Amino acid sequence: MLAERMTNAIRILGLDPGLRRTGWGVISVDGSRLGHVAHGVISPDDTAALSDRLLTLFEAVRAIVAAHAPDEAAIEQTFVTANGASTLKLGHARAAAMVAAASAGLSVGEYAAREVKKAICGAGAADKGQVAFMIARLLPTSGAPTADAADALAVAITHAHARTARSLAGRAA
Repeated sequence: MLAERMTNAIRILGLDPGLRRTGWGVISVDGSRLGHVAHGVISPDDTAALSDRLLTLFEAVRAIVAAHAPDEAAIEQTFVTANGASTLKLGHARAAAMVAAASAGLSVGEYAAREVKKAICGAGAADKGQVAFMIARLLPTSGAPTADAADALAVAITHAHARTARSLAGRAA
């Protein structure tokens, strides 16, 4: 029975994209059980050209996929800021991470920041500290991940919950 349960487990890579810091986290999902696999932050050289920073993100996400063998990926959607140039650069970072995951054959779910915060904390306006607090409770073996890594783990958990909801809705239909 335990071996059967282990074969049903999937791994989800969560990504919180940014040009300075891209948080990532891998969780395992076995039914309603969530487990922490790994997490970290990709920090490209701030002084490098934009193309080199994007290449760093792409290659790092590909290396994470190779190392942790996720079955699916999830990423936070870009939020629009007052500074159009910043929003565009964030979109570039997001694209590099998405293409890296997709090029490895992973489907990539997309979730709004408010949706992630609501799924983890129960409120769409939760701050980063509240998200990190809940991640430490939901994934106790994760330790105390940085805010970027905690956000990525939150995206992965949101994807896990959305998968479960889609599965239940499919069975009910």
